Amino acid sequence: MTGVRKPSAAAKGRFALLEHRILSDLKKQGMLRPGDRVGVAVSGGADSVALLRLLLELRGKLGIVLSLVHFNHKLRGKASDTDEKFVAQLAARHGLELHSASVEVAKKAKKERANIEDAARRARYDYFRALTESGVCKRIAVAHTADDQAETVLAHLLRGTGLAGLGGIHPVAGPIIRPLLRVRRSELRHFLRARKQTWREDATNRDTKKMRARIRKKLLPLLEKQFQPAIVEHLATLADLAREDEAFLNALVEECVRAAVQENSGPARITVDDLFQPWKKGGLNTENAEFVKTRKALSTRMVRRIVEKVKPRAGQLGANHVEAVLELARRRQSGSSLSLPGGVEVRKDRDALVFHAVENIGERASQNMPPEYEYKIDLAGRDSEVRVAELGCVFRLTVIDWPPQRGETSSYGAVLDRDRLRFPMVLRNWRPGDRLRPMGHRSAHKLKRLLNERHLSRWERDGWPVLTSGGELVWTRGFPVAAEYAANERTRAGILIAEEKFE
Repeated sequence: MTGVRKPSAAAKGRFALLEHRILSDLKKQGMLRPGDRVGVAVSGGADSVALLRLLLELRGKLGIVLSLVHFNHKLRGKASDTDEKFVAQLAARHGLELHSASVEVAKKAKKERANIEDAARRARYDYFRALTESGVCKRIAVAHTADDQAETVLAHLLRGTGLAGLGGIHPVAGPIIRPLLRVRRSELRHFLRARKQTWREDATNRDTKKMRARIRKKLLPLLEKQFQPAIVEHLATLADLAREDEAFLNALVEECVRAAVQENSGPARITVDDLFQPWKKGGLNTENAEFVKTRKALSTRMVRRIVEKVKPRAGQLGANHVEAVLELARRRQSGSSLSLPGGVEVRKDRDALVFHAVENIGERASQNMPPEYEYKIDLAGRDSEVRVAELGCVFRLTVIDWPPQRGETSSYGAVLDRDRLRFPMVLRNWRPGDRLRPMGHRSAHKLKRLLNERHLSRWERDGWPVLTSGGELVWTRGFPVAAEYAANERTRAGILIAEEKFE
């Protein structure tokens, strides 16, 4: 695909404008800085080859160091290998260092039970990320065009999307930059022909069994011809505007979440009022009725942001999941819960929602089982330390002289009379039927009743720690020690109990 005519003066002017536009975009969006080592991702196709040639002509003005990056997906047999050789020749012709890698993506996709296109994209960007993380390249330039942007927005619309999906392809995503998002493919081909630069064609791009190819070959031409000649430019502009709005809303939501969410060693807690009226704490004090009607948009985004902060692993939160969380907040009784993708459980706790990570959420949710544990304590020396991984806590039992000096008694918390205890003691989770008579109470009560009187929810009670001696409860978190075992004026040695979170 080599041109034979020299470019006209008009064509030279267009190419100069093209280079100026790309240079302006690079500087305006802060994509590159002088001295950056930039890897140009070149597949061998027209768009990526044009990106390489344009950056070669602009590198002096940009003050950057270029190299070539090629990833062979091994999807087209000999054609894939020929693409790799073509890119290697380009690198040699322009005296550029070449970084290349290959993965048999079809086998990888089959093993992972993934879509081939998605597996190819992930493998390719994993390689790009490895190059930047190792310091080989500061940035990787990728050749997505305005046409790619339009196709992406349409694909998202056809599948169903929100504002984030309308944003399409981002010009900058970490170390990845896309300088050609305002340039049409046709412009790039004219540019290459004028430079007598050949390129490779990927036959799979014409396979209309794939949605992207159908959009490219059928839908966009139809829209251009019968509805709007500037549809590609309009869709690209829509993507720009959507990203701007999305960035603003994300910043707003982040501020609302920061002001309203309580985070304590993992779980995130937000009151229902703060979820549905976030502007009260988010600095948006307004009485505008129309604004109040739109509150669901903020609430929805806050749910997504909280889940994103809490989840321990990957998982896609759908609109139906978010609506279920809002329904839980609005109508479900205290104690209700639901599981979300990514290993997150959200629970209604009276007037609040509590989001927390669960490592094996499927098993936990189906069986509804609290953590169980049991640790023996001999207390042979003057102190003992018990680390309870199930709670993320460490319990310290320290033997102290008793009574302490006058005036010091008030500084002590839970203190047991050492001589009344039977060893070994056991630190375990509470169980139905456990009874305790805390100091100040005339009779023993079921521990479940005592916890209920403290308005502790079902999941807050899960794994609640108790200390037993000879099978009898002598201490539990949050209550005075058992009256029968409490230190008094006849006590010679006391046992002080303290609890701390893991550091």
